[in-house]
Amino acid sequence: MTNRFPKIRDLAVIGDRCTSALITTLGSVVWYCPERFDSPSLFASLLDLNRGGSWWLQLPNASFANRAYLGDSGVLETRLTTPQGELTILDWMPMGEKVPKGICRRFSVAPADLTVILQPAPDYGRRSPNLQFVDQGVQIDDRYYLYASHPLSISASDTCDEISEPHVSFTIPQGEAGWAVLVNRSLPLPTEQDVNYWLTATRDRWQQLFSPVCYDGAYKDQVAHSVRALRLLTFEQTGGIIAAATTSLPEAIGAERNYDYRYVWLRDAGMVVSALIGSCSDGSESQQFLEFVCGYDWLCQAPKNRGSSKDLPLSPVADVDGETVSDEVKLDFTGYCNSQPVRIGNRAKSQLQLDALGNVLLVAKLIYSRFQTDEHWSVVEKVADYLADHWSEPDHGIWEEESKEHYTVGKVLAACGLMHIADFAKTDAQARRWRAAEQAIRRFVTRHCLTSEGAYAAFAGSEAVDVSAALFPVWAYTAPDTTEMVATIDALERNYASGNLYRRHLENADSQQEGAFLAGTLWVAQYWVARRDFQRARTIVDAALACANDLGFFAEEADPQTKQMLGNFPQTFVHAAFIGAVISLEAGLEQDKAGKVKISD
Repeated sequence: MTNRFPKIRDLAVIGDRCTSALITTLGSVVWYCPERFDSPSLFASLLDLNRGGSWWLQLPNASFANRAYLGDSGVLETRLTTPQGELTILDWMPMGEKVPKGICRRFSVAPADLTVILQPAPDYGRRSPNLQFVDQGVQIDDRYYLYASHPLSISASDTCDEISEPHVSFTIPQGEAGWAVLVNRSLPLPTEQDVNYWLTATRDRWQQLFSPVCYDGAYKDQVAHSVRALRLLTFEQTGGIIAAATTSLPEAIGAERNYDYRYVWLRDAGMVVSALIGSCSDGSESQQFLEFVCGYDWLCQAPKNRGSSKDLPLSPVADVDGETVSDEVKLDFTGYCNSQPVRIGNRAKSQLQLDALGNVLLVAKLIYSRFQTDEHWSVVEKVADYLADHWSEPDHGIWEEESKEHYTVGKVLAACGLMHIADFAKTDAQARRWRAAEQAIRRFVTRHCLTSEGAYAAFAGSEAVDVSAALFPVWAYTAPDTTEMVATIDALERNYASGNLYRRHLENADSQQEGAFLAGTLWVAQYWVARRDFQRARTIVDAALACANDLGFFAEEADPQTKQMLGNFPQTFVHAAFIGAVISLEAGLEQDKAGKVKISD
């Protein structure tokens, strides 16, 4: 166990499409919520070194060598070096037929005595674990079971007196290999053959998941990494894709904007579905996500929109079952690098976010156009009707601000959603109503949502701009070379750019204290694709890629100078933005190439 927080970029992810675990370069499991993404943690030393719990290794003088996923799978291979030789660790969460749920770890021949220590901290460390021997394993809190290749022991502190809480350990002697499994049900003592079968079944399942990926252009490997990230953070049973695997990793070290991202946001839906459609051929995941958005309990449990005459048709955020997110609670953790508060639950569930509802219409348009369907139309038209009636209200904006304003991105997304979905209207009257609302929104934006320089303002009456405006041409709200868009990009370059990375604008916090917002950076790249400046777009994509870690994962933000990762990890919004930017760039280059060939002919 270390007395220092790991760097966010040193984290890797394993998962079974129900939940996930984060593992450091030295093989410590520092974050794990058993059974589902938003369950109480069993290991959370990522947020509290002393009370969070972890599963770590004691190997004298070990240092990190390298790591990679096996092929297209989510099976992680980590190599450590010591003066005596090398240790290879395989970590995975079993998937497939006839496999248990949990974490498997397989260790190569140990170059020196290797001690494996599991220190559980149930319920976000709010209580001590109950550890008991059961048959040939150890039972943890009557719920989880640890089995290993070598004899287990239970104690309150080890010989180095590093651990004051109850823990389980075992030692693999020098020259021997070993394994350990932590599962959620009692098993006969597994054999090495059992563990190997679980590994094979898991790799086979991952191969099935990756088989539809069809993208074969520029940045092919990096796109595959981002597809893996999206699939690791998908709750397979419902199709919901969470924003990130973690809670409360800070957007600025020592600051207070630390939130729980283990939920599904409507705000992310349009970009995630667009990325899935762009990188996958069969569309099943995209359609399942629409099923999730339109078919689950959050439809009827959405909170009352105060000041409106009607209830919100959908809450802006839901848990992985599509149900209402729990109330926000602060945990008694020190926080990552002492950044407090540490939160579980999310207050955004009660906010009006026009952009989130507009995203639902964009998702429907994407799927209806691609797959010639109109599934869940009753919900889609309800969302469209709501936006037609309520677009003129102030909301909390795409960044979930405390104060309500007439945020421009919300108006624009509402207009774009209504514009696109009107093509699928069932009656002429319905289409006319939605297009009339779209035009009214456009007039409002023109009259109230421009700065004195003629740029799109962050909100009505503001002189600030926000990086979300870079997407306005992508959504077909406006052409990329209008005077308003040129002025907006000029303002972003002047006030929000650093080394080809871009910050967002926050009204209720100082975004200069944050890192560069990576999704927004990639939106700017898409803007330059629309302007046909492919070299500029590639430069920005490359700058964003420099902020990814060795496995291709992005956090929400990064320090422009040090490339230190900030915010929750890995961030699906950023991975979807990356896929979108790359696919747009590749399509633009192909069109440009075809045009040049035609001219030369």
